[in-house]
Amino acid sequence: MLEIVEKTLLTGIGAVALTQKKAEELIDDLKKRMNLTEEEGKNLLEKLREAAKDNQKKLEEMAQEEVRKACGHMGVITADEFTKLQHKVEQLEKQLKTLTK
Repeated sequence: MLEIVEKTLLTGIGAVALTQKKAEELIDDLKKRMNLTEEEGKNLLEKLREAAKDNQKKLEEMAQEEVRKACGHMGVITADEFTKLQHKVEQLEKQLKTLTK
């Protein structure tokens, strides 16, 4: 299950990289067709890069949520839950020691 999520993440990241390359090609094409200045082309490319970063962040957040859900369904606990259980066991061990004395 985790392997599927990992592959999905890598595919998404690859798609973002591919999209950026295509965006750069699109900008070059638009500069030629619409007589955009170098500065206008750079501004447009920067806007597209920002949009790609935002989309990548959203994709990562969605993937992380899916991993959390999958781990929950499989019964895997979080590090925080493990730490809480560890402390509880330590407390119970101390109580047991005082009772057996």
